[in-house]
Amino acid sequence: MSKNTLFNNTKTAFSLKSDSQLERAHFLFKMISKEPLVRIGTAVTKFALNASLPVEGLIRSTVFDHFCGGVNEEDCLPAIENMYTKGVSSVLDYSVEGKESEEQFDDALKKILRIVDFCDERNSMPIVVFKPTAFGRFYLYEKKSEGIQLSPEEQDEWNRVVERFHSVCRASKEKDVEVLIDGEESWMQTAADDLVEDMMRTYNTEKAIVYNTLQLYRWDRLDYLKGLHKRAKANNFKIGMKIVRGAYMEKERARAEEMSYTSPICETKAITDDNFNNGLTYILKNNLDISIFIGTHNEHSCYLAMAIMKELNISKSDNNVWFGQLYGMSDHISFNLAEQGYNVAKYLPFGPVKDVMPYLIRRAEENTSVAGQTNRELELIKTERKRRKL
Repeated sequence: MSKNTLFNNTKTAFSLKSDSQLERAHFLFKMISKEPLVRIGTAVTKFALNASLPVEGLIRSTVFDHFCGGVNEEDCLPAIENMYTKGVSSVLDYSVEGKESEEQFDDALKKILRIVDFCDERNSMPIVVFKPTAFGRFYLYEKKSEGIQLSPEEQDEWNRVVERFHSVCRASKEKDVEVLIDGEESWMQTAADDLVEDMMRTYNTEKAIVYNTLQLYRWDRLDYLKGLHKRAKANNFKIGMKIVRGAYMEKERARAEEMSYTSPICETKAITDDNFNNGLTYILKNNLDISIFIGTHNEHSCYLAMAIMKELNISKSDNNVWFGQLYGMSDHISFNLAEQGYNVAKYLPFGPVKDVMPYLIRRAEENTSVAGQTNRELELIKTERKRRKL
């Protein structure tokens, strides 16, 4: 199979989907491809959930089951084991957002530590993930990012955030599980970056256990990466980096305009694509110092990574290079890469239906706004339906 047709193999891409699951995917992506429908659907869903209308069953059997593994870790096991038969690992993603209390942060910590144990027992789950704001208030990160002194109470609160990070990174290092720390909004990210760098300095002494996230729709991130690389070399620690394009573009641009500062987001999609591919190239060329998790649904970026790996003689199974996509999306990339022998992991979101809805709504909106993404999924599903004579 020539390199540039690898992702057209629908037999491999959808090998785990039953006919009825394929039909559901066809229905969902047809819906998501229509922007007005997504807008109405998300509004109705938010209203129904807030009004405690009995819609959870409907959500569960459609959108939720397509994009999520279940409501708890055990629920996710069939999907995890199933994907692993095709060489695709799982990253369990507890996708509950927007919590504010110390009790909720401690609960999130317990949940993540439980997932680390869960990973330790299974080869199919080499990686764990959490968001900085799962462990502390957004406001604290924001204040620290702006260089504003914390009050004594806030400082105590921040110390607890730091300790939660240490708990997860320490446990992950003991159990040899890699930990990805997600990127969030630019105005709180500096504090998160500094904290994650401290974790790398402590836990990435022999190899990358702790990974930060580089959101490459930000034009300043390549310079940040190069600076971090210098510091890592000077202080003898390894870098782990998940690279993504980014997920908060509308919010970032609106805030920059409202508060009259230069937007941190690249001006065009083409510039973002170049930035992503330059970041990817820089990291692969420094493969011994920087481990990479390539979080992308972009076929061109995947082909580029494969070409660079070949050129630099980086083995397909080198643990310093992972490809990642979201569960329920881009199976044509994940399963075809895995079949070729690359390291591939799917982000597998889980959590109570109501709590995971903000995540699912963002997925639907993102799919609508990425030109061509949904149409490509639809075209591949149609090809597979034809192949199966459905």
